[in-house]
Amino acid sequence: MIWLVLVAAGLWAAEPGMVFIPAGEFDRGRTYDNPDAKLAWYPNPLKDDLPVRKIYLGAFYLDESEVTIGAYARYVAKRGRQAPPSWPQGKAPAGKDSHPVADVSWHDATAYCAALGKRLPTEAEWERSSRGLADGRKYPWGDREPSAADARFDGLDGPVPVCSKPRNAFGLCDMAGNVWEWNADWYGRDYYSEAPDQNPPGPAAGSYRVIRGGSWFDVSKFLVCSYRSWARPAERSPNIGFRCAKGFR
Repeated sequence: MIWLVLVAAGLWAAEPGMVFIPAGEFDRGRTYDNPDAKLAWYPNPLKDDLPVRKIYLGAFYLDESEVTIGAYARYVAKRGRQAPPSWPQGKAPAGKDSHPVADVSWHDATAYCAALGKRLPTEAEWERSSRGLADGRKYPWGDREPSAADARFDGLDGPVPVCSKPRNAFGLCDMAGNVWEWNADWYGRDYYSEAPDQNPPGPAAGSYRVIRGGSWFDVSKFLVCSYRSWARPAERSPNIGFRCAKGFR
């Protein structure tokens, strides 16, 4: 593909550490069979990844990795922002600069991205980026169930340094596991049936913001590309972080 050649040559690089995601269509939602969803007792809220619809997105850039503790510490020092509450005496934990920052609210994440001339990705952008070239598959690498070699998940010891696991087809790290990632959108349970077919921005209002991707603490079912979760915008959690996006041109 021509875009792969251009990206490899650095011709479409927004800035160091960002990856170009080309414009195109993809099937958003749960494209694999879930036998439990056909049972009468299966909770309706867990069907929020349906219906599957073909969505078109314009080109954009996405950080290749989750924002690190080191990068966030530089931002806190430069901008005089509040450090995550879990940092001892407001100082970044020693030896953790390359780990993903967590314990940041949606507002914190939005402010960080804005300070760099970026923004949080929309939920549709995040899912497109996660899928890479594996459109219609469960995980960023395909349908194979994850192992410890693929992603950081189902553990008790916290995240690992970003990009410790293989990248997906777009060259993005940790789109499954490590930390959940804040998205720009309000969460809407029925939004997939109501959303526009092009560049859906998410609901106009809500009580929760979308988080995607699963974390170091979660079991594998939360790592699938289509899985949707949510948290209150003010929530700070040891397993929620973020990465930033930027419009193309």
